[in-house]
Order: sequence, then C-alpha cells, then structure tokens
Amino acid sequence: MKKYIELETVGTVLKEEFIEPYNLTIEQVANAISVPVWRLSAIIEGGEPMVADLDLLLTKYFGLTEGYFLRMQELYDIRLAKQKLRKEISSIIPIFNFPKQVVAAL
Repeated sequence: MKKYIELETVGTVLKEEFIEPYNLTIEQVANAISVPVWRLSAIIEGGEPMVADLDLLLTKYFGLTEGYFLRMQELYDIRLAKQKLRKEISSIIPIFNFPKQVVAAL
C-alpha cells in the first residue's frame, strides 16, 4: 500500500500562512469579515470545507484573488479522493484506448 504525505487542509493553510503571520486571532478575523467565530473555527479545525461566500470574504480581507481558498479546497478534495479511489481509478480503461469497433458498440 502506498503511503501518502499528509494533506494540509485549507484551514491549516489559512491559520499558518495568513492568520498567525499577522498575529491575528480567529476571533479578530471572524469579526472583521462579519461571520460567527464558530464558522471560521470549523474550517480551521478541518471539520468543514471552504465554501464560496467565506472564500469571497477572506480573499477580500487578505487581499487575494477571489477563489484562492476554493481552488485550494478543490485540490485538497481531488487529492483525497484520488488516494481513496486509487484501485478503482487504475482499473478503468479510457475509452480512447478501445478499438473503434468497441466504442461504436457502446
């Protein structure tokens, strides 16, 4: 079985790359973007995924391109799914590898 490097959640990146370097607290960021502290905490703790409205608020606050955290979430989700579905993915034969007669019959 392959061993994978532990994937960092969007919440971990948010905390370690944005909140901590500015010496901010979760409460300060939550208040600045007008969301409940529990909502931001749930993402930072890895219990909830990043969503569009929170991405818009956070990217505005930190001066980032809209979708920054959503793209990170999507990449995290894809990598996690790939790890879980490794065997199933490897057993699928792409349609363009079939002879044309087989594709026509599908």
